[in-house]
Formats: sequence, structure tokens, C-alpha cells
Amino acid sequence: MDIEKILTEGIVFKGAKSPGPKKEEKVKTKAKKKTYITGLHNSGAAKMKAEIRRRRANRHKNG
Repeated sequence: MDIEKILTEGIVFKGAKSPGPKKEEKVKTKAKKKTYITGLHNSGAAKMKAEIRRRRANRHKNG
């Protein structure tokens, strides 16, 4: 009976179950930390990028 079922339906291999819900990943790079995003750590490049981000965020705001 099992052999006939295998021949007619085939064998299905399923992946292993995950151990549980995934944990949130922590910030690993400096570029994602708030001081770098806002340019508060006295780096010229970061200040420039923060200014670009600020302009992009305000681009479509009329006020």
C-alpha cells in the first residue's frame, strides 16, 4: 500500500521546522545609527548626507 502511494503521488521532502520566531536584528553598521544619520558626530560626509536626506524628505512638502 505504501509503495503504491509513493508510485502514484510521489515523495514530498519538507524542510526542517524553524526553532521559533526570528529575533530582531540589531544595528550592526555605524551608518544606521542615529548620530550618523543626523550628522551629529562631526563628520563632514555624514553632515552632507544628513542634509541630502533632509532635503529629500521635505521635497514634496508644500508649506
